Amino acid sequence: MGLLKEVLLLPAAPIRGTAWVLQQVVAEAERQYYDPAVVHRELARLVAAFEAGEMDEAEFDRREDELLARLEGRTQPR
Repeated sequence: MGLLKEVLLLPAAPIRGTAWVLQQVVAEAERQYYDPAVVHRELARLVAAFEAGEMDEAEFDRREDELLARLEGRTQPR
């Protein structure tokens, strides 16, 4: 029965393959987005930019909250 099912679903293979690839890309993007090492580097850049006077305190606080939320593995409400 498994072979027959695969033969019948063969015309949908390009769509199924594309969906699988997209799932893999999304999974990798999420892994990188929530990677603690990446978030820590971005926090360090943010602090450096703030100390250099490139942004005001409100902008710093907003971006810092977003990065800390990513570090905790949750998304920030918009």
